[in-house]
Amino acid sequence: MFAVYATRIDRDQPLTGLELGERPAPEARPGWSVVNVRAASLNHHDLWSLRGVGLPEDRLPMILGCDAAGIDEDGNEVVLHSVIGQSGHGVGPKEPRSILTERYQGTFAEQVAVPTWNILPKPRELSFEEAACLPTAWLTAYRMLFTNAGVRPGDSVLVQGAGGGVATAAIVLGKAAGLRVFATSRDEAKRKRALELGAVEALEPGARLPQRVDAVIETVGAATWSHSVKSLRPGGTLVISGATSGDRPSHAELTRIFFLELKVVGSTMGTKDELEDLLSFCAATGVRPVIDEVLPLDRAREGFERLAAGDQFGKIVLTNS
Repeated sequence: MFAVYATRIDRDQPLTGLELGERPAPEARPGWSVVNVRAASLNHHDLWSLRGVGLPEDRLPMILGCDAAGIDEDGNEVVLHSVIGQSGHGVGPKEPRSILTERYQGTFAEQVAVPTWNILPKPRELSFEEAACLPTAWLTAYRMLFTNAGVRPGDSVLVQGAGGGVATAAIVLGKAAGLRVFATSRDEAKRKRALELGAVEALEPGARLPQRVDAVIETVGAATWSHSVKSLRPGGTLVISGATSGDRPSHAELTRIFFLELKVVGSTMGTKDELEDLLSFCAATGVRPVIDEVLPLDRAREGFERLAAGDQFGKIVLTNS
């Protein structure tokens, strides 16, 4: 079957390890199901995999992609939950939790095999392309906002780095939930898009906000860390799920964190129940993922290049015809 896969690790030039071509189709195994992939979306996780983060050399070649929607063996339209081993279903009892493609072949292919437990019904209101955007970036944003930040309608939130998948999702979900959303971006066009999606203000990184916020959604890391901490009200919460600019800020702001009794919460992906809730939320409210571009699977390299350059606003989706 045709697939997009990693053949080698290169931390400085990750796309040199990206290949497109034929790979073995997945084989059935007890407790697992094979899904015919209709749509799959890119995440920064895929770029990190090409750099060797979570993907050692001895597991190559590895089909990339952890998000997908498609058709299961019984003809049902489904969405995949991409966290493997969270429940023990389909894996050994001592196997640690992992994201698909850290241990198992991924979704950038005509077919993918996952534990049957990881398959959820796709709401009919969502297209395959829309549903394929939800299991990683949108689920991460959902958990960051509503589980780990604990915000409520009327609260204020700062979203750093508008344009990325998680940040874009946080703006849309926050607006739909009645939050007052502020956003930052280095790019003027992305700031304009953030306003169109429902942010009350979109500012340059580091700019002073008109008010201190209840929570910050942080995925950028070192470049925005100090600003994130300084933007919180006393007792506020900073939720971090990524560090695309690096994980070693020059100013950790420790004094401000303890003096103002700020909370710093790490967040990774989300649960199957949260994904089910997110799917229902989108179906019921009309909220839809922001899609930057849809490409056929054989043009995946273009999507990776766009993601690596940071040119996208929203999700890049790959489809099988």
